[in-house]
Amino acid sequence: MFRQTHIRLTLLNSLVFIILISILGSTIYFYTENRLYKDVNQSLMESVDFFKNQGQQRQGGLAGGPGPRFVRKDPRIMTLIWDGQNQLLAEQNRDFDLFTKNQKLIQPKKLDTLQDVKVEDFSFRYIAFQINLPQVGEITVQSIRNVNSEKELLDRLLLIILLGCGLGMICAVFSGFFLAGRALVPIKNAWQKQQEFVSDASHELRTPLAVIQAKTDILFRSPAATIQEKILDISTISNESRRLSKLVTNLLTLARSDSDQIEMKKSDFLLDELLREIIQQYDEIAIYQEKSLSLEAAESVHFFADKERIHQLIVILLDNAMKYTHEGGEILLSCRQSHTSLFLQVKDNGIGIPEKDIPKIFNRFYQSDKTRTAAEGTGLGLSIAKWIIEKHYGKTKVQSTLGMGTSIEIIFPKAQRS
Repeated sequence: MFRQTHIRLTLLNSLVFIILISILGSTIYFYTENRLYKDVNQSLMESVDFFKNQGQQRQGGLAGGPGPRFVRKDPRIMTLIWDGQNQLLAEQNRDFDLFTKNQKLIQPKKLDTLQDVKVEDFSFRYIAFQINLPQVGEITVQSIRNVNSEKELLDRLLLIILLGCGLGMICAVFSGFFLAGRALVPIKNAWQKQQEFVSDASHELRTPLAVIQAKTDILFRSPAATIQEKILDISTISNESRRLSKLVTNLLTLARSDSDQIEMKKSDFLLDELLREIIQQYDEIAIYQEKSLSLEAAESVHFFADKERIHQLIVILLDNAMKYTHEGGEILLSCRQSHTSLFLQVKDNGIGIPEKDIPKIFNRFYQSDKTRTAAEGTGLGLSIAKWIIEKHYGKTKVQSTLGMGTSIEIIFPKAQRS
């Protein structure tokens, strides 16, 4: 599965790198070509302007000889003159024999436009224009310059760029393969976590379903039995149904949180009052379990947050504290504030958490071996708590010692986003 994705990502990354390398090479080549031919083009255009300005004063020279000898600014510029029948009429250059033998090649194909031509082993750039002289008629004047040095330099540059691009493309493939592997790491981790999540969820769902199925089968075997006679089986079915319902609710909450389908509805409320309300709800349970439950809040603490989710967070932490605290134990809830932060703490003197397990307690379905023997659970509560804390930009500090208890402190910033 991931191999095909790896190959596709490698090809995609390589293609991006190759395109960038090609663009860079093309940019360097065309920029260098433009800079090299800039002086050539300028010289040719200046020669044309100079000829047009000075030629009218020397028109009589064409009638009395092979042609006028025009003064040029750039000695590298050669001038060819063609008559109306496209025959070479006059020349002012050292390569007359070369041009005479290759008139068809050197003859201007377009007027008033810079053109390139290759004659034997030489490269030339020229521009041609027509003028009408009273004594001679219409002639074509061609200013031409040898660009062998520029062409050789560009050919060498092109060879270097092609070699560089070739080497760059090979490196691009290896780089694309490496980057594709790095890009797949979080995807593989997410896939692994998803597989573990599905496996653990299936296991957790299977247990209560198996118990409910077994107890239901027992009830069907005794259709004449009374409720009182089967009260234990019915009680087990009821307990497992509640456990299953809670598990499914937690799974749905985590699934929706992963896809960001749950929005935080934040409003201003008093955190200390919320803690008092929750403690009142747990008072009877604490008395029944012979545990002490107390609150420490010296002042009113205003909190801008999702009250429902903060309530859920406190209940999750309090449930864990109650679950892992023995009879006669003490559980303390406290809240306080500073100029920039709010502090919420749940502290107990229960069985504690092994030091090696502390970094893992917020992982989904994780349960410490020692705590598992003390009480049953699904390992999803603290995962939901972690999601609520993250949605409120909070940080968590966990301190625990085996046999002495656990303290979970959450620090929220006062400035919460809406």
